Amino acid sequence: MRKFIVCVLTALALSATSAYAGPGHGHSHGPVTPVTEEQAIKNASDVVAALAQKGKIDASWKDIKPTDTKKKKTPYEPEWVVTFNNSKIADKEKNTLYVFLSLDGQYLGANFSGI
Repeated sequence: MRKFIVCVLTALALSATSAYAGPGHGHSHGPVTPVTEEQAIKNASDVVAALAQKGKIDASWKDIKPTDTKKKKTPYEPEWVVTFNNSKIADKEKNTLYVFLSLDGQYLGANFSGI
């Protein structure tokens, strides 16, 4: 019974800690300060380099420059989409990488489909 009580109290304590995160920790509901297109390109390029360094994508991606940058409207929030094309990748389905950033420049995800 004692172990059960300790487990329940620990679970409750851990579930409440996110309430103390404060501003800058997690997502915010305040106004977003959009980054410039140049900053979005830099952020996306940094993400691609980090993904290549971690082995998540082929190392040849780290020096690839973006070929397109645009703001995309989504059902949720608008976002930046920065596109990279790597001719060193033989697989046509994996030679275009899309990096998604929030309007304030935060990394949201990356994939080869653009969706």
